[in-house]
Amino acid sequence: MTKLRLAIVGAGPAGIYAADILLKLEKQFDVSIDLFEALPAPYGLVRYGVAPDHPRIKGIITALREVLDRGDIRIFGNVHYGTDITLADLKKHYNAVIFATGAMRDSDLTLPGFDLEGSYGAAEFVSWYDGHPDVPREWPLEAQSIAVIGNGNVALDVARMLVKHPEDLQSTEIPSNVYEGLKRSPVTDVHIFGRRGPAQVKFTPLELRELGELRDVDMILHDEDFDYDDASKNAIATNKQVMVIDRVLQQWRQRETGSASRRLHFHFFARPVELTGVGHVESIRWERTAPDGEGGVVGTGEFRELPVQAVYRAVGYFGSPLDGIPFDERVGVIPNHEGRVLRDDPTSPGQFNEQLPGVYATGWIKRGPVGLIGHTKSDAMETVKHLVNDQGSWWNPAHPEEQAIVELLESRGIQYTDLDGWHALDEHEIALGEPEGRARIKVVPRDEMVKISTAVRQ
Repeated sequence: MTKLRLAIVGAGPAGIYAADILLKLEKQFDVSIDLFEALPAPYGLVRYGVAPDHPRIKGIITALREVLDRGDIRIFGNVHYGTDITLADLKKHYNAVIFATGAMRDSDLTLPGFDLEGSYGAAEFVSWYDGHPDVPREWPLEAQSIAVIGNGNVALDVARMLVKHPEDLQSTEIPSNVYEGLKRSPVTDVHIFGRRGPAQVKFTPLELRELGELRDVDMILHDEDFDYDDASKNAIATNKQVMVIDRVLQQWRQRETGSASRRLHFHFFARPVELTGVGHVESIRWERTAPDGEGGVVGTGEFRELPVQAVYRAVGYFGSPLDGIPFDERVGVIPNHEGRVLRDDPTSPGQFNEQLPGVYATGWIKRGPVGLIGHTKSDAMETVKHLVNDQGSWWNPAHPEEQAIVELLESRGIQYTDLDGWHALDEHEIALGEPEGRARIKVVPRDEMVKISTAVRQ
């Protein structure tokens, strides 16, 4: 019987779901799957992109763990595509590859002054407070008044982590250096800016509702933002999610304020236009917008300014290019048609319309950073079905033996981690947290993660 040797680059939800779907799919061939992950631990953004005080979302890891623990998928962590292994290597050892590398960079927001000291991308901050091994251990938390630009869940996460009292994070898996950093923060006010109105935000109701439960934090809203036009009224009347969001915001408007030591301000209809300061952020300037009658906004020509000492840009994530793989710089994804990777038409540069045999994509690197776990699963299903149907164009590897890739990594001195190594690291982190009554304490330094993970093979 034919055997499919498949490489998947990226061991986050997208990669793991693709592997699981393929193994469960009815097919006329055997399957052997190897997952390659640049980090020493699996789970991608679920481990390194979800705020530590969201254990409900962290529960997704349980489902991912069950897939890996079946034992029919191998994982090679701490292996960097493009350096430790290349596309040429994959072609020698596999019939095809699925890229599931996600989107970890901040999207650009090139306001005047965005490069001032004190201006940060949200993705960088999220990586810091989630204990990503490849970011600095220290973060400059010196501002009393902070602006967060964006009206999505990442903006809420960033604002919540900045304004929440750090002692209320002690029971979570927050790394020790992050806790100590947040303790030293002098913050009193965090301002969230969005260019559209309350009925057009991208928050999910649960995320927003949880924000209102913060201890000793006043929620500050402005009456001028709630003079709804007909389009907003219709959205509230016809969309249950928008209705719930409006209900939460209206409840906050009725609260007494003035007694809390910290405040979270919402500025709707506010389009940031400039960060000002000499060498360092000193203020944010924005234009007041107004509804256009169709759910969008137009500028009013009225400009306002607020003194702040730091700004976080939470305007979306962006994919990164991969060595030897086509990349669309405009939208930050691998160009593809339903997961089949497309390459440049040599006669029309920038036109991706020719299928690249053996190469597929899934997850955010395929469709951009939108959608939740349900989208990731359907995404993977679409890609996998095309992979199965494309058997005639698979690569013909010279060395498909499963041991061959192990020998290659070892010959290059790559300190790769495996599933047993992840179990060892997982148990180590849980043990660190037990004396303090915490779910775990993350190990942050990469070399320490690798040392713990590879000790089981020695």
